[in-house]
Amino acid sequence: MSGIVILGVSVLIFFIAYVTYGSWLARKWGVDPDKKTPAHTEADGVDYVPAKAPVLLGHHFSSIAGTGLIIGPIQAAVFGWLPVLLWIIIGGIFFGAVQDFSALFASVRHRGKSIGEVIEQNIGRKAKICFTIFAWLVLVLAAAALADIVAGTFDGFPIDAATGKMVKNPANGSVAAASMLFIPVAVCFGFINRTNVNLVFSTFMGVVLLGICIMAGIMFPVYFTKTVWMAVIFVYIFLASVVPVWILLQPRDYLNSFLLYFMMIAAAAGICLTNPQIKLEPFTSWEAGGNTLFPFMFITVACGAVSGFHSLVGSGTTSKQLNSEKDAKLIGCGAMLIECILAVIALIAVGCLRKDGVYTDIGTPPQVFAAAVGKFFAAMGLGEYGERMMNTMILLAISAFALTSLDTATRLGRLLFQELFKTEKGSHKFFGNVYVSTIVTIGTAGILTLAGYEKIWALFGACNQLLAVPAFLAAACWLKRIGKSHKMLYVPMLFMLAAALGSLCLTFYSNLKVLAAHRDMGALMVQGVQNVLIIPIVILTVFMVIGGCRALFQKKRVVEEDD
Repeated sequence: MSGIVILGVSVLIFFIAYVTYGSWLARKWGVDPDKKTPAHTEADGVDYVPAKAPVLLGHHFSSIAGTGLIIGPIQAAVFGWLPVLLWIIIGGIFFGAVQDFSALFASVRHRGKSIGEVIEQNIGRKAKICFTIFAWLVLVLAAAALADIVAGTFDGFPIDAATGKMVKNPANGSVAAASMLFIPVAVCFGFINRTNVNLVFSTFMGVVLLGICIMAGIMFPVYFTKTVWMAVIFVYIFLASVVPVWILLQPRDYLNSFLLYFMMIAAAAGICLTNPQIKLEPFTSWEAGGNTLFPFMFITVACGAVSGFHSLVGSGTTSKQLNSEKDAKLIGCGAMLIECILAVIALIAVGCLRKDGVYTDIGTPPQVFAAAVGKFFAAMGLGEYGERMMNTMILLAISAFALTSLDTATRLGRLLFQELFKTEKGSHKFFGNVYVSTIVTIGTAGILTLAGYEKIWALFGACNQLLAVPAFLAAACWLKRIGKSHKMLYVPMLFMLAAALGSLCLTFYSNLKVLAAHRDMGALMVQGVQNVLIIPIVILTVFMVIGGCRALFQKKRVVEEDD
């Protein structure tokens, strides 16, 4: 199968879906460009700040486009390219885009509040508490795993697998230096963007400075141990969580999005100019790598098709910056479909390497993707130098995604923790404090990093997908309450509930067998801890679903939104 054909058909389908299905959803839900958004009605200069559509698209896109976007399709490739491609297309259009759009729009119509607040107003306070605890726990898991991943990417002295000794790693040092240099550039862009300077001009200057940071990082790498970088990262995400969103989070994400666009364009150009043939089998088997196609493929592809984390971003930071409701389709639906295109590109790139979809001997999924794209540029006549430069650039881009998702996850965790201690009389003086809530969130994530991301990442995938269920449920209950069409949310909600709960239950059973066979401290720390976390997550989900179904299917009068 031709790589160009797969990419061209996929892009065409996503474009048609955006123009037709996205517009249909906007009409059915009553998107109104004349209605003032919370960015204006609740403006506070910290979280509620109106942003221009291109800037907010970049911020939102960078926030949701984490490492899972590359890792997921590559790991799922063991089942063959056809089922993965079909899930990216069908899941992206009818699951992911619908969830992201509905979560963002529901939050906008609830004064920019989180999905938890939407649940409280349309389902009940008990369901809101269950959701908030569950979502906060997932964000802590994400922050712990991503902090460990980023620190490992920055580690200037990693342990060599062959010798067991620390060795200096120039590639990691370059990534670290470029990332740190980019922070003050983003802050400057944030202040400039608050003035009347033309956005095109400021963007051009920001991208140029971004390129200079990358070149400086390659020429002057910085070497610190992983422990030192872990401390630096936690200080950074603390600041990113508490300072006004326009100072650091928004401009950094916006400029980072150009790294993502570059990576997509470079990989797509490599596919178009070399027209690689897919070596990967269309379908391998119903079981691969010890896992069955259902539910594991639908969980593994993650944000390439649907991701519950997106609903937290859309209702946590993006909805507070939406300048006009007319931008909701572009940002909520459009960003998700662009992600799907990148997922297809990743699948095509690695599909050209071998038939069985097993790439563990090449390296981690990001390294596999970088190596695959590098080969395109080598085939274009740029030789070993072009392949090496492209490999480095893509790894830099992927590292930037991880750090972007990390600071967004931390800020969202802080907001959810504050909401948990908010009552009708106001916020709790201590736990509702912005600094205390941030410290608690980061501190908990810091404790989990002691175990290493590989011990908690296995749970994050299923929990992340499970987050989509209350997001669909909250939007459906609200839309029904105000008399709007909502049945398009039923199938994705029920399917993700079955897939995510099925994955968690199978993981729980598998862990029990390992614990029974290996009664040692290592198994207890990995499988035991995972099972301890799975139990409350499943219980919280069941309570949320029961409460949501009661609200969804009981007869209620249609009310006005402001009622």
